[in-house]
Amino acid sequence: MHSGGQGYAEPLRYRGGLAGALAPFAVFLAGVAWLALSGAPDERGFWPILLLALTLGLLLARDRTRYAEAMVAGMSRPVVLLMVLAWLLAGVLASLMNASGFVSALVWAAGELGVRGAAWAVAAFVIAAVVSTATGTSLGTLILCAPLLYPAGAALGTAPTVLMGAILGGATFGDNVSPVSDTTIASATTQGAEIGAVVRSRMRYALPAAAAAMVATGLTGGGDGPAGGPGTLDGGARGLVMLAAPALVLVLLLARRHLLEGLLFGCAAAAALALAAGLIAPQELLRLDVEAFTARGLVVDGVERGLGISVFTLLLMGLVAGLEEAGLVDRLVRRAESETASPAAAEARAVVATSAAVVLTTHSVVALLAVGPFVRRVGERLGIAKERRANLLDLTVCVWPFLLPYCIPTILAASLSATGTDAGMPRLAAWTVGLVNYHSWGLAAMLVLALATGYGRRRG
Repeated sequence: MHSGGQGYAEPLRYRGGLAGALAPFAVFLAGVAWLALSGAPDERGFWPILLLALTLGLLLARDRTRYAEAMVAGMSRPVVLLMVLAWLLAGVLASLMNASGFVSALVWAAGELGVRGAAWAVAAFVIAAVVSTATGTSLGTLILCAPLLYPAGAALGTAPTVLMGAILGGATFGDNVSPVSDTTIASATTQGAEIGAVVRSRMRYALPAAAAAMVATGLTGGGDGPAGGPGTLDGGARGLVMLAAPALVLVLLLARRHLLEGLLFGCAAAAALALAAGLIAPQELLRLDVEAFTARGLVVDGVERGLGISVFTLLLMGLVAGLEEAGLVDRLVRRAESETASPAAAEARAVVATSAAVVLTTHSVVALLAVGPFVRRVGERLGIAKERRANLLDLTVCVWPFLLPYCIPTILAASLSATGTDAGMPRLAAWTVGLVNYHSWGLAAMLVLALATGYGRRRG
């Protein structure tokens, strides 16, 4: 699976061999660890580290032109550009929703219903799980839910990290079980399994993990002090009219419309509703500062919110493309296939190979497409049910990207915590968010149980 797109027969070679190919990624991981331990959650801090890693990769590559081509091809994948555009539009939607008093209205409604503290974190998990299951997109769920649910935690006395972890966990749930999720589709189709049968069999793993996550969230989601203080918001019910904007996005996604279509119409609906209800003034949308030769406003501010994660994603995909061009994932799969002899060993090798592919590529679907054919060949030879194979693959890719601090879901969740700063909620680091994603930890426990005891093996 080479990303250069030039039809090269041989993998890209690096000075120093395998160590040289891995060196740029090692620099990136060291930088991530340093930023995390230093308490610097802003994803802009990853930009110079990624540029340094890319420069090192270029110096170590024996064919620098090919490495540069791979970088560009990795950055320009349609799925990457889709994510970037979605994050920019999501920033605009969040900016409009917040300025219109929706968070204040949400806090008011939660207070009226008596949902506070840890109960709000549990409710956030359920809401995100429903949205992600309905839409099949974890990233889209984070983009839609986090700017609405996270800021409210300040006035409701909810622990910030647990609240964002619950939102990330709910997004993970749908990515794992939704029949329209890209990982569900990829894991099922690579194993020749019927999607409906895979989803039904997957519930025996997902539901216990979700139940455990809700219990853990309920036990740890209370804030350190009473609700109030700088996060107290009292806007009444007026802002609840803005709920129609994200609802429109959700309806369009359920109707299988394109994510960008949903977000564009959602932004337009949010602006129209806010203006019609008198929640914002027209000049707040866009205003010109002639003396400073610039334009400001809610739309510009919203786009700027998405710049950090967008540039990070482009640079990271360029770095990952250099690894893929070296054929590391292909080499990993061939080695795993040659060492399988029994069903239990084959299952363990499949999980290890998939885990390594995810860690190296940071992309669930890329890992599934790379490892899936090997898992199917070995599984069919050893009589492992196709639903079982699909479930092991999907469980694996719904653990690591949602826990590791350098993967896009955790980085995105941390980035979106910036939407709560005006309400009194802190910016969070990606590694802290991943640590409290209890649902992915629950899925990891179910995966270990399945491998160690054969749980779920007979029925798929």
